[in-house]
This record gives sequence, C-alpha cells and structure tokens, in this order.
Amino acid sequence: MLKYVAVPLSRYLGVRDRRRVPVVFSPKLEGFYIQHYPREPSQSEMNTLVKHSGLARRQVEVWFRHRRNLDRPSNTTKFCEACWRFVFYMMSFSFGVLSLIDKPWFWDQRECWKGYPQQPVDQLHFWYYLIELGFYWSLLLCVSVDVKRKDFKEQVVHHIATIFLLSFSYCSNYIRVGTLVMLVHDSSDFLLESAKMFNYAGWKTTCDSLFVIFAVVFLVTRLVVFPSKIIHTTLFLSMEVFQPFMGYYFFNALLLILQALHIFWAWLILRMVYKFLFLGKLEKDERSDDESLEDEEDCEEEQPSWKQREVVLNCKLASLTSSCVLNNLTPQRSNLSSRLPKSR
Repeated sequence: MLKYVAVPLSRYLGVRDRRRVPVVFSPKLEGFYIQHYPREPSQSEMNTLVKHSGLARRQVEVWFRHRRNLDRPSNTTKFCEACWRFVFYMMSFSFGVLSLIDKPWFWDQRECWKGYPQQPVDQLHFWYYLIELGFYWSLLLCVSVDVKRKDFKEQVVHHIATIFLLSFSYCSNYIRVGTLVMLVHDSSDFLLESAKMFNYAGWKTTCDSLFVIFAVVFLVTRLVVFPSKIIHTTLFLSMEVFQPFMGYYFFNALLLILQALHIFWAWLILRMVYKFLFLGKLEKDERSDDESLEDEEDCEEEQPSWKQREVVLNCKLASLTSSCVLNNLTPQRSNLSSRLPKSR
C-alpha cells in the first residue's frame, strides 16, 4: 500500500523532502554517534573527538548535526505513516459504527450489564476486538522505529493500557463496554492523521481547518462522552447488577489511566487552539515528532554564531576605516605635492 498508494499520493499532493547533506565518514565520530545516539557529546567528549578526528571543533559540531539529519525521517516517510494510520482509523471507525448502530447498549449504557456475565459475543464484535488488539500491538512493537514524537512516553503508556484493557475486557466478557471504548477513541484519530497528511504536503489552510475539527471532536468525545457515558457506566451502573470484585477495580483503573492521558493531550490541544485564536497562527503540533529540530539546526547552520558575526563585523569595520583613512590621505598628499614647487 505504501509503495503503490501512499508514495504516489504524496507526490500528487506536493510533499517535498528536505535535501540532506552527506557526511564524510569518520570512524571515531561514527562510533561515538552509534554508541551514544541520540545524546549529544559533552564538552570533554567534544574535546576528545576533536583531538582524535583531526577536525576543528566547528567541523565536528556540523558533522553531528548532519549525521542526525540523515537519520531523521523524511516528509514522505511521515506522510506514508500518517496515510496508513488514517486508512486504518477511518475503516475501524466506520466498521464500529456499522456494528453498533443497531445495538441497544449503543443508545442506553445500562444495556451493557443486562444479562451479565452470560452475554453472547457477536461475530462482528469478535473481529472488531481482534483487529484493534492487533493494531495496538503493532504500534507498541514499532514505537521504537516509527517517527519519534515528543509524547513518546505517554504513547507507550497509552498502548500498554489499551492492550491490557482490550485483553481483560474480552476475558471478563466486558465486550459491550469495550466496543464503546474503541469507538470513542477511533472517532477523532482519523481527523488528526488527515491533518498531518496535509501538513506534510504544505496545505496550510486545509491542515488548520482539519485540526480545528479534530480539536472539537477530541474534546467532546474524550472529555465529555468518555467520562460521562463509559466511566460512569463501569463505575456506578455496573454496581446495580453485581458487587465489585478484583476485575472491577482493575478495569476501572485502566479507564482512569486513559482519561488522565486524555486530559494531558487536551491541554496540549487547547494551548495550540489558544495560539491560533488569539495570536493568529497555528503552531506545529505539540505532539509532533522531533523533525522540527531539523529546521532549527538548519537555520543555525545557515547563520553563523554571534561570535563569528562579531569577528566578521569587526573585520569589515577595520577594512572600511582603513579605506576611509587612505581616501582622506590621498587628496592631502596630492595637495602637498602641488604646493611644493611653488614654495621652492
């Protein structure tokens, strides 16, 4: 799919990759980079590398900057990742709506506990569980090789909690509540991935519009629907049918962990919305990957440091001053030479 659909689509939408500057192979620098990635060398380590590599300090710093840029994913790679996630979330959400729209617990959450624990499992819900569980296992196993984002630790906690939640809910026959949890989570994720796709393609207006829609859907589903419908159902309505047991506390603890992560991500989204509404610009995604550092490093590379600018400025001032002095002395010398014969 990525090769025959996502890559041609990225070219059609105008995704452009930044040109990466290759580095000259240095065994000492390469060995240190592989061993300590992604940590940057300290002052003492930098002095040692300068001594063993035979390069100047500035050259070593530029080498590490270019070497890190080579390992960062390109815009096409990030577009392809967002593309296949968009396809999965869209298909999963559509499948969940079609399989739950005619179920009584979709409209009345008290039906989640009617006849519990002897509730039959529908074939569609079995496959719904299986696909979602396989997807989150793939996210957890590939989190170290995918595009690394600033909320890396929160993502790992989210994937682990979701896997435990799906597995335990299936084993304890919390299928009805589990399907509602998956549907609420998939309702906004495909909007975020579509906004990322247009962001990598440079479609600023479309990206901003999709992000605003995503923010509204996320805040409503994660901060209103999820606690008021699902957590309220598992915490209070379930006690009308059975007394709390060990699984009751474990399941609700996982739901509360997810809700804490929802609050954390909602704070990031609200901060971005505030910047967009009151400052007139939409900053980059607070959860976005570390690729944004590449732009800053490239800007640093294009502009010399303040010390270098000071040296260049002093040299220019010195040359300008000397030229002005010479220009002033030249007419004075000509005047003296013209006056000498007359005095003689």
